[in-house]
Amino acid sequence: GYAQKYIVKNYFYYYLFKFSAALGEEIFYITFLPFTYWTIDHSVSRRMIIVWSIVMYIGQVSKDILKWPRPLSPPVVKLEMRTNAEYGMPSTHAMAATAISFSFFTATMKQYKYPFELGLVAAFVFSTLVCLSRLYTGMHTVLDVIGGALISAVLLMLLYPAWDTIDHLLLTSPFCPLLSIVVPLVLCYNYPKLDYYSPTRGDTTTILGAAAGATVGFWLNNQYTAPAYASQSFQLRSPLVTSKMMTVLARFFVGISVLLLTRWLMKSMVLGVLGYWYKFPIRDLEARRRLEVEVPYKFVTYSSVGFAATVIVPLLHQLLGLM
Repeated sequence: GYAQKYIVKNYFYYYLFKFSAALGEEIFYITFLPFTYWTIDHSVSRRMIIVWSIVMYIGQVSKDILKWPRPLSPPVVKLEMRTNAEYGMPSTHAMAATAISFSFFTATMKQYKYPFELGLVAAFVFSTLVCLSRLYTGMHTVLDVIGGALISAVLLMLLYPAWDTIDHLLLTSPFCPLLSIVVPLVLCYNYPKLDYYSPTRGDTTTILGAAAGATVGFWLNNQYTAPAYASQSFQLRSPLVTSKMMTVLARFFVGISVLLLTRWLMKSMVLGVLGYWYKFPIRDLEARRRLEVEVPYKFVTYSSVGFAATVIVPLLHQLLGLM
């Protein structure tokens, strides 16, 4: 691809939708989902992560099965280039935004006291902004966005009745750690093959790896620390005062620092081992796109991030007196 020249005539829309588009990318996942676990509620975070991983896997695979092209440029001006190599239908930004916002709403409305209408409007506004951002940035058609949102809504309705059962099995089944690693790996290695390289397989591996590591962490916490259903340490029951806000911010910055350090260390180490094994320099981008390299390096890296978020960071919070 190439960078197109364009003139911004409305900076409000430009920055609003550029920011909204970022809410469907890795920078949001690696901040909001762990923040929910550290600060708001364990059960809410678990449900969001499981729903997010299922919805995103189905969305990514659907893209590479349907192979619908993205909008033609010109006439469309594309403000992003990385995802241009991917197919368009369905919009996984729309799917993720719908899944995260409405799963957060449905998981919290019975546990916390807030107006039902306010939660519903907030979820709708969040998902709508992300959906509109995909049209504004020229990355999807209206059909892509509507299709993604509808698919996500259907999946949420199908998963909602089974949430409690799935959550209970993930926390208590002795097979959970093994299945949490083996099943995602099998799915990643058997991802639909394309005639050319697309980042969808790598992104899918990143998502499934993070969810796998987090799920193992959930299980370990429930088995060897306070049971998840009885844990109240992260719940906020009263309005935040200055000292509480400082504690929340400290948890967040300590946690994010650990996650970024974990990602950097594991990525460097795994790529170094794979580079030695397959005889390629770690900066060789083409080599890193090969199946036997991309899947293990991304899966191990992001499963380590997920595990650190749910096990290492809470332990560090406890040692630092941030609980």
